[in-house]
Amino acid sequence: MSLSFETLLLDVDESGVCVLTVNRPDKMNALNNQVFEELDSALDHIRESKEIKALIVTGAGDKAFVAGADIKELNTLGDSEAKKKSLRGQRVFQKLEDLTIPVIAAVNGYALGGGCEFAMACHVRIASENALLGLPEVSLGLIPGYGGTQRLPKLVGEAKALELTLTGRFVKAEEAKEIGLVNQIAEESALESAKEMVKSMLKQGPLALKNAILAIKESGNESGYNSEANLFGELYNTDDFKEGTSAFLEKRKPSFTGK
Repeated sequence: MSLSFETLLLDVDESGVCVLTVNRPDKMNALNNQVFEELDSALDHIRESKEIKALIVTGAGDKAFVAGADIKELNTLGDSEAKKKSLRGQRVFQKLEDLTIPVIAAVNGYALGGGCEFAMACHVRIASENALLGLPEVSLGLIPGYGGTQRLPKLVGEAKALELTLTGRFVKAEEAKEIGLVNQIAEESALESAKEMVKSMLKQGPLALKNAILAIKESGNESGYNSEANLFGELYNTDDFKEGTSAFLEKRKPSFTGK
């Protein structure tokens, strides 16, 4: 891969799985302006790449996924600058969520504040046993600003989202799974568990994966059912649908081409 970054690592394997690592372990992988700028560029590359079939997001080291935003940087802002920073963070994380390939967060430690918001923007979250998640912004006299107030209620319900946001308390991996904040707890490595999940996803039809993501993102909207029907109908014209149904009837494994 031709791209190189100072705060991120990108690695794509032969199956098209891209691992994006926030690489600031000495700063607990905290988000600062440079991370966001590089993440923005990396996501553009991932979105446009024909090689990349799935994305796993994680943090360098074994202590933190992303421990939050860079507080020293936040402390220098005025109100108009703070709003711009919030909008920028929301835009970048929305770009992550809008990817039409599977996106999995391998939460390998602290995922607090902006780090928790980062994980919530991924489609699926797998946590290590030592993971700790939360939105502690109220302890700084702030609220979450990178989409946390919007995504958390969708994952855990409004009442639980209010409790966690208003107390600012941290949630261990087991509770996070119980309330729906994470999908799975890894027995050993969150990254390896994420790779195993991705492997099972990439056995499926790539166009079906894309349309499933698009349809699920419409859930809760008035147009959701209509969107599902349209996306369902689109797949009937694909070679993948013909291959998938033929393979089923012939009792063999399908060989999808993404066409």
